[in-house]
Amino acid sequence: MSGPGPDIVIGPASPADAPALLALQRLAYRGEAERYGDWNLPPLTQTLAALQAEFESGIVLKAEHDRELVGSVRATLVEQEGRIGRLIVHPARQRQGIGSALLRAIESACNAERFVLFTGSRSVDNLRLYQRHGYVVSHTATLSPTVELVYLEKRRA
Repeated sequence: MSGPGPDIVIGPASPADAPALLALQRLAYRGEAERYGDWNLPPLTQTLAALQAEFESGIVLKAEHDRELVGSVRATLVEQEGRIGRLIVHPARQRQGIGSALLRAIESACNAERFVLFTGSRSVDNLRLYQRHGYVVSHTATLSPTVELVYLEKRRA
């Protein structure tokens, strides 16, 4: 597994980053919307206020290249369970190790005994990424008539 390179900097995001994070999130989830034929996926309909509220209750990390936002991930800690969500990488920067680096960084930043996350059942690249990092499928759930979610979990090593 190769890293994203020394030109990628991962660190805490601030509420001032929220507009750029939301724009990147919408860009990154376009492919998912097309894959499922569903443009009402929660990451596409999330409001700026809702995203800003996540800074109060969780950890928000960002990945930058030359001060340009190229990725992000979020997590909340609930009773020793790190709930990871919205792992996004700019479509032009995918398959460069940024997603893996963000996943490792959020696991490190979140003092949890176990981690849980989910992705769509047809999101093969996402499933492969998570399984490569030790996540195993725990269950599935229906989000909409076109979207089935796959939940994965991992215990801290």
